[in-house]
Amino acid sequence: MFDRVATIPLQRTMAQAISRAQTNLANTQAQLDTGKKASDFADLGTEAVRNLSAHTMLARQEANSAVSKRVGTTLDLYQGNIEGLQDSITDLKQRIMTVIGTGDSSGLQETIEGAFQQLRTTLNASEGGVPLFSGSQSNPPFAPTKLADAATMPASSAFSDDNIRSTARVAEHTDMTYGIGASDLGKNLYSAFQTLAQGGAIGAQPTAAQLDALKQAVAQLDPGIADIATANASNGHNQSQIETLTERGDKRTTLLNQVIQDNEDADLGQVAIDLAQQKTVLEASYSVFSQLSSLSLVNFLR
Repeated sequence: MFDRVATIPLQRTMAQAISRAQTNLANTQAQLDTGKKASDFADLGTEAVRNLSAHTMLARQEANSAVSKRVGTTLDLYQGNIEGLQDSITDLKQRIMTVIGTGDSSGLQETIEGAFQQLRTTLNASEGGVPLFSGSQSNPPFAPTKLADAATMPASSAFSDDNIRSTARVAEHTDMTYGIGASDLGKNLYSAFQTLAQGGAIGAQPTAAQLDALKQAVAQLDPGIADIATANASNGHNQSQIETLTERGDKRTTLLNQVIQDNEDADLGQVAIDLAQQKTVLEASYSVFSQLSSLSLVNFLR
């Protein structure tokens, strides 16, 4: 019994050292497995408040960026539809002017009807089933289905959109109001198509009355073309703003992610070094403990 008395305090000390070494090794192994310095915010110490704030700002920024990109997609759809209509109406005007100059109207009727269908397709375009040009209304905003309908249908019946526009939070403290109404884009153009429809179908050569109608329609197309240009310019301004905000938001997201990573992510190279060192310390502790356990006064009293 007496040969163990002197070694008991040393054994106790070594047992505590082994326990600490095992804990350190387990923590380091956890860092290697998770890639994180700590298992929760409480373990981050003084950096916990800073990181909680960074996570909050990052979540808000990501939400704003998602909205910004969705609005950007909608604006791109506006652009595609507006420019398609612009090309069609410009071609129609040029074709009518050629007919007025030459008197040869072969194929003009088909061109007029094709341009009208382009107007209808544009004004009733949708995104995910929601009309783009109807304001707050859920139904397609342009009622006529064919050119002949324009001869008898007044503009008040042809258009059912309203003046309400969409608003979205696209950045911190920044809201964007966007959208284009079917009436703003197409009402003047519709007047020109009414004139053309009321003039009747045009054959290989227009009648005198039809020539007068063509001249009147050209004059009516001009303000309609101006409306298209105005709508496209307004949409382009919003696109430019969205592009700037998206780029700024991406940079802010990168910065916040870096702040979070610097405080939370473990340096895996250093972790690997620490792991090797702590394994060595633990193995040495086992060896010393084993040697202490085998010590006996009997060996020195012989």
